[in-house]
Amino acid sequence: MNDSIRFILNGEDISLSSLRPTETLLDFLRLNRHLTGTKEGCAEGDCGACTVLVGRLIDGGLHYEAVNACIRFVGSLHATHVVTVEHLAAKDGTLHPVQQAMVDCHGSQCGFCTPGFVMSLYGLWLTTEKPSREQIEKSLQGNLCRCTGYEPIVKAAEQVSQMRPSALFDPLEKTRADIIARLWAMQDGDTITVTSGEDRLIVPGSVAALAQVLADEPKAIIVAGSTDVGLWVTKQMRKLDPVVFINHLTDLQKITLEDTGLTIGAGVTYSQAFAAMAEKIPALASLINRIGGEQVRNMGTIGGNIANGSPIGDTPPPLIALGATVKLRSVTGTRALPLEDFFIDYGKQDRNPGEFVESVFVPYPAEGTHFAVYKISKRRDEDISALCGAFHLALDAAGNVADIRIAFGGMAGTPKRARTVEAELIGKPWTEATVTAARPAFDADYTPLTDWRATAEYRQLTAKNLLIRFYLETAGAPQELQRFATVEA
Repeated sequence: MNDSIRFILNGEDISLSSLRPTETLLDFLRLNRHLTGTKEGCAEGDCGACTVLVGRLIDGGLHYEAVNACIRFVGSLHATHVVTVEHLAAKDGTLHPVQQAMVDCHGSQCGFCTPGFVMSLYGLWLTTEKPSREQIEKSLQGNLCRCTGYEPIVKAAEQVSQMRPSALFDPLEKTRADIIARLWAMQDGDTITVTSGEDRLIVPGSVAALAQVLADEPKAIIVAGSTDVGLWVTKQMRKLDPVVFINHLTDLQKITLEDTGLTIGAGVTYSQAFAAMAEKIPALASLINRIGGEQVRNMGTIGGNIANGSPIGDTPPPLIALGATVKLRSVTGTRALPLEDFFIDYGKQDRNPGEFVESVFVPYPAEGTHFAVYKISKRRDEDISALCGAFHLALDAAGNVADIRIAFGGMAGTPKRARTVEAELIGKPWTEATVTAARPAFDADYTPLTDWRATAEYRQLTAKNLLIRFYLETAGAPQELQRFATVEA
């Protein structure tokens, strides 16, 4: 057993033997290290002013990702390299090329958001050669500016893309080999327990060690990406103890492509899953692009989105519509169950004490079937869903509905199938008359709530309209779909 969290901060080794489980990286940087370039704006992972890079070892290489320091806990940083905006410029004050591009293109006015933009652009510059306009905009989804506008910042990204990372001027390229060696030395495989008064945080050395920790601490709070749990602390001021961090467990971060589907480890982030989704289930990749900003997608995990059990989580509805199976693990072994059965009631899942989500198996949509997922939110990007609906349809040779699975989030206390609607459709011709006649069945399946995201009436009507939209898309009626889209807007 070890008793310290060890990581590298801007090239300096950090070792912490006393640490609150809920101490955020933002507070550590500003209050403990006086690195004030990292700003607090929203404290919930929305504005990007707190963006830093976190480097971790993946398949023997060092991979840097932009993350939100405001909701990233220091306890999750073991064996990583944290890079802040202060590390970019040369010691003589010469600006890094990314910083200089922001100056040249007039990408800053008040400057409060600028360090976060610089770090997001830096992360893109390190990983993507000559990014497209779409890639630049995607990398900046999680950064908000209220005075400059985004065009000068995009132009800065385009300008600096002509220069590739080089040890001549980039601090991370200069020290890459040394950082890799030092991070490897920190990965000794031991379970780490750090205390602060009566509070404890635990970093298991392996997945087997995680199972044992949860057997000993069945009420422990498991934290992977902290994109939701972080808000429990920054907004609700909740005390969490003990906290078990698992984002370093590479055995939970595997994606296995099989003949009939793909198995996604519970620790796989949205960013890690994107490529496999884009290849095998493109509709899910499109959904991932609308989950938070790039920083959130680099932290948040698909397993965490499932285990959290939120009724407005974005991934459960499409996974349920595809017939996904979740695998649970404990010291006594593993068990699998349909994902739709995992959600029992609001805040309650079919997970025994000591169990954790290990993976989820997602079947590919069968050839000839239709699959779609629709996220409805006030903002198109970086917003929480008012509701999220998924449809998976199989037609027989005569054009009748052989099978259909419809699942919604945001319509009940859990992600839930529209079984009454499904029953109204199965066996009938896939026509506008059929789907129109089935619309009232939504009232038997769902009794949504009114909250600040949407009214119950809006949710119910939108769910019914999405069925019509799905029909128009699958029937290939672009003019009718355009008419519908206009009415919906």
